[in-house]
Amino acid sequence: MANTQGTTGLLGWIDERFPLTKMMREHLTEYYAPKNFNFWYFFGSLALLVLVNQILTGIWLTMSYKPSAADAFGSVEYIMRDVDWGWLIRYMHSTGASAFFIVVYLHMFRALIYGSYKKPRELIWIFGVVIFLCLMAEAFMGYLLPWGQMSYWGAQVIINLFSAIPGIGPDLSVWIRGDYVVSDATLNRFFSLHVIAVPLVLVGLVVAHIIALHEVGSNNPDGVEIKKVKGPDGKPLDGIPFHPYYTVKDLVGVVVFLIFFSVVIFFMPEMGGYFLEHPNFDPADSMKTPAHIAPVWYFTPFYAMLRAVPSFAGTQIWGVIVMFAAILVLFFLPWLDRSPVKSIRYRGFLFKAGMVLFVVSFLILGYLGALPPDPLRTALAQTCTFIYFAFFAALPFLPMIEKTKPVPERVTEQ
Repeated sequence: MANTQGTTGLLGWIDERFPLTKMMREHLTEYYAPKNFNFWYFFGSLALLVLVNQILTGIWLTMSYKPSAADAFGSVEYIMRDVDWGWLIRYMHSTGASAFFIVVYLHMFRALIYGSYKKPRELIWIFGVVIFLCLMAEAFMGYLLPWGQMSYWGAQVIINLFSAIPGIGPDLSVWIRGDYVVSDATLNRFFSLHVIAVPLVLVGLVVAHIIALHEVGSNNPDGVEIKKVKGPDGKPLDGIPFHPYYTVKDLVGVVVFLIFFSVVIFFMPEMGGYFLEHPNFDPADSMKTPAHIAPVWYFTPFYAMLRAVPSFAGTQIWGVIVMFAAILVLFFLPWLDRSPVKSIRYRGFLFKAGMVLFVVSFLILGYLGALPPDPLRTALAQTCTFIYFAFFAALPFLPMIEKTKPVPERVTEQ
């Protein structure tokens, strides 16, 4: 096959056999992105950076980790104390897990405020929600691997939730664990899924997410489609090449992120027990239950929803339904929101107030999920859970009563 890229030397030889230059043009140098991106658009590239960090540090950790109930906790201590730079790699991985959820939550929040889930980007949003689900599965399975007290009992509680499913629940719980209790079999299957299966699916979904994004083009803070206004050369007048303009801009975000990331790693890797919980520094003991069992902070909003729903007839099935519904409702967001306007800049007061209440309620749920329950906290969690679902339930009706501002024809650089 002839070289059609006009390149010579080694690059030309590669282009004759692999479309390297073509992909660089399509996804970097000739991919036109809106020229009014702001700091909210850092978090997509930061999520990719953290994914690479998790994969690389995870590979190094598996070289010294032993996935067995007898040796898992000791092997983590060995990594921390005896492996050269093992403490740094472990902290990069544990801090990276929390950093991953921070940047993903902020990335999803940006999509919410600027309407990046609306037509023609529905599939991008669906890929993103599936990535979020895979990330939660990956984090849950990885949380068991240190085989500490909170790892063991947290996994026991979460897996037992599946037993509330009518009919298949008890058998499903045994199938997930591989045993009647969390044991060596559970640790082995979670290890294999955590280091091989889920990362492969996650990487594939990220690639699909990016390909779908570059097919329809990026959204922007104005919610204006830049492909509608093109110059004589066929290039969007309100767009600039992603490389070098946004690759250089993203480097600024990376540097700022790495500063905060390094501060956490070197000065506060436990983050007061939120990133690395104190009971997890004790080896797993099936005969000793911790005083308070709670998941890691990035699961606590959904855990608070679970606990907010009272059990009926001795079963927690309705709480489990509410917890999963809180995630599944995200898939329907592109069709629930019927507003003709994408960006929050041009939406009405009701949507802006609803967004504030939604975010505040989610943060409160995250805080409550990390605390032991009491009647007052349960009532507050029930209120916040109602607000969470009310936001999505109100979206189809807002266009009927809400007045929006006119959207400009071209992007603004305010």
